[in-house]
Amino acid sequence: MKENFDKKMQEILKTAQKGTTLLLHSCCAPCSSACLERLKDTFKITVLYYNPNIDEDEEYEKRKAEQIRFLKETGWAEFLDCDHEAEKFHEICKGLENEPERGKRCYRCYELRLKKTADAAKAGGYEYFGTTLSLSPYKNAEWLNEIGEEEGGRVEVKYLFSDFKKQGGYYRSLELSQEYGLYRQDFCGCVFSKAETERKRLAQSAKENL
Repeated sequence: MKENFDKKMQEILKTAQKGTTLLLHSCCAPCSSACLERLKDTFKITVLYYNPNIDEDEEYEKRKAEQIRFLKETGWAEFLDCDHEAEKFHEICKGLENEPERGKRCYRCYELRLKKTADAAKAGGYEYFGTTLSLSPYKNAEWLNEIGEEEGGRVEVKYLFSDFKKQGGYYRSLELSQEYGLYRQDFCGCVFSKAETERKRLAQSAKENL
């Protein structure tokens, strides 16, 4: 039976004191929107934008700018920037280039980003750390929470269990994205995801032209 990570988060929200500090890794503004809305009344949140999987500098900067704009407009969290470090993503992908999407390569990518977040949470004295990645229907919440719990134990900082897609979280992010006019991308950011998205687009186009 799969563990209910949304229930685990609800239990944390019930017991955590208002103003408890949280370092929340965010992949993009749209995904962060519904997560922050749900957490902002309990935690004092800082968003960490660490996404070395994003291949192109222009795409990386565009998404980062949207994240900053959203936080400024809502006031729901502070922002913590860091280096792009795209080379680190390519390092962890060696030998996994032909893995399918949502396979071993994605697991390594989750590890890379959550390890960075855990280290930053420890260095910054945060009481909790977590990630917005579980909001996406395409991300494996079991993997994310497994890695997060392990990293939390390593640095001795509490991990915020989550499955933000539950309780309509993903659909709420669509509503908030429309409300704030947020740029929504159609691939995770990495060169492998972009190639798969393009293949699907071409296949769909071919079907429509039959």
